[in-house]
Amino acid sequence: MKSIKERLSAIKLLLLDVDGVLTDGKITYTDSGEEIKNFCVKDGLGLRLLMNSGVKVGIITGRSAGGALTQRCRNLGIDIVFHGIKDKTAALKKIVEEQVIDIPEVAFVGDDLPDVSVMKQCGFSFAVVNSSPEVIRHADYTTANRGGDGAVREICEAILKAKGLWEGILDRFISSTIHNN
Repeated sequence: MKSIKERLSAIKLLLLDVDGVLTDGKITYTDSGEEIKNFCVKDGLGLRLLMNSGVKVGIITGRSAGGALTQRCRNLGIDIVFHGIKDKTAALKKIVEEQVIDIPEVAFVGDDLPDVSVMKQCGFSFAVVNSSPEVIRHADYTTANRGGDGAVREICEAILKAKGLWEGILDRFISSTIHNN
């Protein structure tokens, strides 16, 4: 059996649930009925770094995408978006076919019961630390950070480190710092 590092280094596509993973799972409605979600900027940078390194990122969520999710995906450059999905496993199969990728090269991040079936199908599964216990039981890796509060960044860094890319990314940020004397 392959080690966690070997399995993570093979990841070519990271799929994410939204509520409870990219957000803290809370939904706020304005008086006019508009839905407001909070996204973590550190998660966003992690996703951009991952995509810039050649790993694709996509969304599979049971809720229909509102303006907040649509805008966040547009801002990050995520164009694999499956929303309003009742059968996440069927969505996974469609994505794998469309992206011409093998299941062992796919990781999924979930937090609640609708995510378990797709987690069990993927090559690697992540649960955020504030997931339901049943989800954590089925995960290959549980984050130290909560959903919507750095968990996705932690996952992105783990994949980049397993691929041997993290030090190069750090070097680019450090060497691009402007020095004032």
